[in-house]
Amino acid sequence: MKRMFKSLTLALLFSGSALAQDTTAAQPFAPADYYNLKELSSLALSASGELLAFEQAAVSDDRRSRDTSIWLHRLGGSAPQQFTSGKSDSSPLFSPNGKQLLFQGSRPSAAPAGTTKTISGLYRIATDGGEATLLLHLEQASIRSVEWYPDNERLLLTLSHKPEVTDPRAKADKEPDHKPDSDFIQYAEYKRQGGYRDERRTTLWQYHIASDTLTRLAADFAYDINSATLSPNGEHIAFTANRHPQARDGGFASDLLLLSKNKLSTIQTGDAYAGQPLWLNNNELAYVQRSDSYAAPAVYVTNRSGSSHKVLASRMDHRPSQMLLAHNALWFIADHQGSRALFQLALDGSGYQPVTGSGFSLSSLVASSNGQHWAWLRDNETQPAELVRTTASATVAPSNNVASLYDPNEALLAKLQLTPYERFTTVSSDGQELDVFFLPPNNLATAKENAKVPIVLNIKGGPGGMWGHQWFPENQLLAGHGYGVVFVNYRGSTGYGYDYQNSVRFDYGGVDYRDNITALNAVLERYNWLAQDRQFITGGSHGGFLTNWATTQSNRFRAAVTQRSVSNWISEAGTQAFPPLSMQQEFGGTLWENFDYYWNRSPLQFANQVTTPTLIIHSTSDHITPIGQGEEWFYALKANNVPVEMVVFRGEGHGLSRAGKPVNLVERLNQIVAWFERYR
Repeated sequence: MKRMFKSLTLALLFSGSALAQDTTAAQPFAPADYYNLKELSSLALSASGELLAFEQAAVSDDRRSRDTSIWLHRLGGSAPQQFTSGKSDSSPLFSPNGKQLLFQGSRPSAAPAGTTKTISGLYRIATDGGEATLLLHLEQASIRSVEWYPDNERLLLTLSHKPEVTDPRAKADKEPDHKPDSDFIQYAEYKRQGGYRDERRTTLWQYHIASDTLTRLAADFAYDINSATLSPNGEHIAFTANRHPQARDGGFASDLLLLSKNKLSTIQTGDAYAGQPLWLNNNELAYVQRSDSYAAPAVYVTNRSGSSHKVLASRMDHRPSQMLLAHNALWFIADHQGSRALFQLALDGSGYQPVTGSGFSLSSLVASSNGQHWAWLRDNETQPAELVRTTASATVAPSNNVASLYDPNEALLAKLQLTPYERFTTVSSDGQELDVFFLPPNNLATAKENAKVPIVLNIKGGPGGMWGHQWFPENQLLAGHGYGVVFVNYRGSTGYGYDYQNSVRFDYGGVDYRDNITALNAVLERYNWLAQDRQFITGGSHGGFLTNWATTQSNRFRAAVTQRSVSNWISEAGTQAFPPLSMQQEFGGTLWENFDYYWNRSPLQFANQVTTPTLIIHSTSDHITPIGQGEEWFYALKANNVPVEMVVFRGEGHGLSRAGKPVNLVERLNQIVAWFERYR
């Protein structure tokens, strides 16, 4: 793939509010501005393309949660309007005929003695207006996915519940609470982000609306069902399941299965991991395949019997997500060199290419049944998610050369000074080209005169994933306080090919660390008004590990903020959510087989070399990098007389910086800036 987007039929030009902001009298982004941000997600388009629904979230009055409602836009109409009145409405889904809209939510209901209680469940509302009514309430299960049958009368449901549940709608028997407060742990995958796993399974059900009957399909499944999807005629259900003997112990597997007329069969895909099944017609399925967890993906087409397989794309340098079928091609979104772009994959096997999305991160891709109407969300460093609605045909591909249909943050953004990234490439000492992003400070003119601009190296997590043109206000916050900010998609990141992504494997603290230092040095050399003696560092997750690691390797940084970090790979391996099989693949063996690698790449071993004043940010309910990792680092720095403080967020998990309680998310931003300012 070249480092530019190939044009199909339209020039791919930047446009919209994200790229042209008037900064006259604008103010820098401040942490409290987060409270006024609106978030968009979960687009749904009716089959005809006439109706578009989505979730909009706003910070609640108590600043501890987010209120979500469903909004609706009619083709040819004015701006979208709020369509539901609840505060927890989510996951909109149109009926095939477009007359009804389903969503998950809660509403007050009458209770004895004139009281009210809140009932959560699946609600429906007529698309021409009216009140939402409860369609399905489950006492002993939660809904994971919903799909309409083409007859508009039935729903295919994936539910999560305990194995003994036979009727998810029935109230559980209430027995005296004489049970001990304990969890029984049998399998290696006993943790998840949020707490301990229980014995819940995901199972498949059919709900008939008119008769109000809920029926389990293919009973007695002994595994979790994922990605269930109906054939166009509604007669066949494809889904995936991990049937590996060690599935609950981390065994990497996913089979493609078919349920047809109550008969269950396996579609043979070899020993590979199959995912994201997508019906092309009533007989053929496309799916994504990987040979192991570190292998590049491929896209195949098979028939229902599994007797015919065709390779559409092999060893792809991009990982497809949100695949859909339109105009005799597959379309998907994937990381691509700092953008999250829309790709087109030909069904004749001639290859795939990016179509649109350069300079943006696209998400929530939807298209109408005839492929003429499209919608997605897009964001970048100066623009939170905004709604795009456009048209496409077999000869005219979707383009980002379209104006935003709806931006709920337009008024707020008009008051803020937000700056786009400057981007350039540099070359590492071993000849690897690196993609470097730099955000200059807001007061650039004054800063250049003083030539004392501090610089923050902000290290992305991962090592997979990618940063780039996406809404990430932390960097804008630092720029607003007069810091330059640099980050790099170091080796291990997605979006630059699978060789690039896998080159960090078995080399944590190696190429990933050196790539970050190379990027920092390149920025300091490129912009002579940056202060060489005012360097700062921060990062979260793998970026937190590298922040710790960097301060053991160098004393060049005035201060560090390490977030949800790893300090000790030995204790990390035994306490976090990933099972031994995963860790063995990632670290080349068990602790007893490869102890030196675990320990020699642990910052804790070299903590006596740290002199950098460090703020540790960690959360008590983090099960990816458990709180002990932050506590061990705090202990080590205290023991070695390094200036160190720790901020612990109670009840937050690994995703605090993105999805934590708003009041905690904002406090985290305040703490980062305050620590750097102390040592500036």
